[in-house]
Amino acid sequence: MRFLPRPPSILSHRKSSFYLLRNEMKDKIGLIWIREDFRLIKNPALINATHNHDKVVAFFIYKDKKFLNKQAQKWWTYKSIKNFKEQLKEFNINFETISSDSYSHFFNKLIKKNNFCLYWNRIYEPDYLKFDDFLIKKLKNLKINYSIFRGNTLNEYQEVTKEDKTPFKVFTPFWRAAEKFYLEKIPSSEKKIKKSKTKCNYFEEAINIEKLFPKKNWHSKFEKEWVPSEREAWKKLKFFLSNNADEYSQKRNIPSIFGTSKLSPYIKNGNIHVETIWEEAIKLKRRGDGIKKFLAEIGWREFSHSLINYFPKMLKENYSNKFDRFPWKKNEKFLNAWKIGKTGYPIVDAGMRELYNTGWMHNRVRMIVGSFLVKHLLIDWREGEKHFRNCLLDFSEANNVAGWQWVAGCGADAAPYFRIFNPILQGEKFDKEGSYVKKWVPELKNIPIKFIHRPWEFKNDKNFKIGTSYPQPIVIHEEARAKALKAFQKIK
Repeated sequence: MRFLPRPPSILSHRKSSFYLLRNEMKDKIGLIWIREDFRLIKNPALINATHNHDKVVAFFIYKDKKFLNKQAQKWWTYKSIKNFKEQLKEFNINFETISSDSYSHFFNKLIKKNNFCLYWNRIYEPDYLKFDDFLIKKLKNLKINYSIFRGNTLNEYQEVTKEDKTPFKVFTPFWRAAEKFYLEKIPSSEKKIKKSKTKCNYFEEAINIEKLFPKKNWHSKFEKEWVPSEREAWKKLKFFLSNNADEYSQKRNIPSIFGTSKLSPYIKNGNIHVETIWEEAIKLKRRGDGIKKFLAEIGWREFSHSLINYFPKMLKENYSNKFDRFPWKKNEKFLNAWKIGKTGYPIVDAGMRELYNTGWMHNRVRMIVGSFLVKHLLIDWREGEKHFRNCLLDFSEANNVAGWQWVAGCGADAAPYFRIFNPILQGEKFDKEGSYVKKWVPELKNIPIKFIHRPWEFKNDKNFKIGTSYPQPIVIHEEARAKALKAFQKIK
C-alpha cells in the first residue's frame, strides 16, 4: 500500500499566505505607542515590533491637560522620554513626541495612513482600558494590524478572582491566589529587542520634547535625588537586593535610613517591569521574611489595580457607602498648614516637606500624614489624594486612591476608622533619634531628643520659642482623637 502525499495546492497556499502576511508586515512600519513603558527589557510591544518590522518608530502622545494636576510626574515623563530616546538610538529606532488634546483625535488622523502596524501595552486603569477597547474596534473595522500586550503587572487583573468568579475584597486571600496563579503560569519565551535595519521618521507633527520641560523651578530639587531611566532602576534594584532586602521587614518602617528600594517612581512610569523585580528577587538563595514582605508590596499594587477596575466608583467616591454620611470639615487654613508642613507635629511636617522637596515620601510617613489629615483634621481624604497626585513622582491612580481610602477607613480591607495614629508616638517609635525630623525640619535641629517629637514641651532655650521658631500644634492630639471618634459614631 502506498501513502499518497498531501495535495500540494493546499499546503503551498497556506505557506504562501503566511509568507505574504509576514512580508506585508515587514513592508509596513511598526509603530509603538509608549505610555508608561520607558524600558527595553520586558517591553513586549517594543520587542515584538522589532521582530516583525524592518522599520520601527516609537511615539509618545503628550496631552497637556493630563499633567495639569500632576506637575511632579511631568518632570519625570520629560526625563524618561529624553533618556529613552537615547537608548533607542542604539537600536536604530526613532522616538517621537506628538502633542494632542485627544487620543481619539490623534488616532482618527493616524489611521487614514494605513501604512503601519500598531503595538502597545495595557495600562490597568478604567479610562485607559475603555480607550483600548474603542481603538481595537476601530483598527479591526479598518483591517489595520495591531497587537496589544500585558502591561506592567504580574497578572491581568481579571485573571485573579474567587472560585465563584467574583473579585477579592481582602488583600491576603487575593495575594495568595494571585501569587499562585502567577507561579503556575507557563513562562512565555523571553525575547530581546532587535536592532532595526533602517532608522526613519514618521510623524511630521512631532514636537521638540523641551516643550514638556516644566516651567516651574520646583523640579530642580528632584535633579539631586532621581535619574528617571531604566539603567538607574536596575542600579537601585541591585543595590536594594544586595544591601537591604534581608532586613526589609524592619528597615522599611524607619524613614531616616535607606531601608526601602525607592523603586516606586520607576515602576509607575515603566522604567522597570514588576516581573523583572520579581525574577531578580527570587534569584537570591536567601528568601526570608524580608523578600516575602518586599514582594507582597507588588501584591498590594496588583490588588489596588483589581479594586479600581471592579469598583471604579472608588476613584472618586468612598468604596464604603456609609462614609458618604461622614461629617468632613472644610478648613483651608488647616489644609494649607498640612500641605506646607507647618502643623506643629514634627513627623507630619517632615513628611510633607520631604514630599515637596523630593517628589516622594517614605511609606510609613505616608500613613502618618494621611491619618493626621483625615482623622485629626477631619478633612476629606480626596483633598489629600489630590495633593499627592500633584506632588508624587510615583503617583498611581490605583495606589493613591486605594491608599488614601485605606487610611481613611472607607476603602476595601481598610484600617478601621478608630485606629488613629498618634503622631507623637509614631515619631518616637520610628524616628527615635529624630534624624528624619531634623533633616526636613531644620528649625528643630538643636532640640534635645527627648523633645524632638513634642517641641512644645521644651522650655529651656531662650533662642527657641514655640509659635515663633516652630508652629504651635494646630490641634491637640487628645481632643482631635475624641472628635474623630465622635464623628465616626454618626455613620455607624
